[in-house]
Amino acid sequence: MNINGQAAIVTGGASGLGAQTARELARRGAKVAVFDRNGEGAEAVAAEIGGVGCECDITSTESVLAALQKAREAHGPARMLMNVAGIGTAKRLIGKDGTPMPLEDFRRVIEVNLVGTFNVTRLAVAEMVNLDPLDDGERGVVVNTASVAAFDGQVGQEAYAASKGGVVSLTLPLARDLAQFGVRVVTITPGLFLTSLMAELPQVLQDSLAASIPFPKRLGKPEEFAHLAATIVENMALNGEVIRLDGALRMAPR
Repeated sequence: MNINGQAAIVTGGASGLGAQTARELARRGAKVAVFDRNGEGAEAVAAEIGGVGCECDITSTESVLAALQKAREAHGPARMLMNVAGIGTAKRLIGKDGTPMPLEDFRRVIEVNLVGTFNVTRLAVAEMVNLDPLDDGERGVVVNTASVAAFDGQVGQEAYAASKGGVVSLTLPLARDLAQFGVRVVTITPGLFLTSLMAELPQVLQDSLAASIPFPKRLGKPEEFAHLAATIVENMALNGEVIRLDGALRMAPR
């Protein structure tokens, strides 16, 4: 798909990988709607790229529908959906004091990362499949975000790894389901990236994490994630695939 002139939605677009993806799509000529729970942050990124900011809780059907309406009124129905929003947690099943991990902590991560991704996808794609097909028969593209934790979950990442593993497993059946409409689905599983949260860690810890990456021996750049997301949109042969973006990193147990 030629990105130029098409409407796009980026969840989690107020910061990090989502914000950089929004910038890259806009740079390539897309009309971008930035979805984020941080409404002010979404508006700020949208103002920077000439898009529209939409406060949105991806776990709420009503919130997503309201954001989709705002985006549609500004840009028309989207042909590109970038599901980047997500949260993390680091809690062992059994804590040092012997108490089990609160079930609500596990449920919240699954609700945002897995259920939220599915929720936005089902609602955005319901509009996407009714668009006129492009010359090549394509109607749209969905790019999801998982994590290498889906494959190499570390100690304390039970909830996060399970949520991202669910996104990985969702990829192929979604692609098969939506093939009849000319909508593709691809998932990116990033490794260690230099996001704003990572940048807040002490430099010595950043250097230690970077040293665990075979090559390039550095933290990933958000621009590299964004470039891959845009490339997926432009390469029609990519469908039903999960792509590791991690410099050949395989996470150690801890």
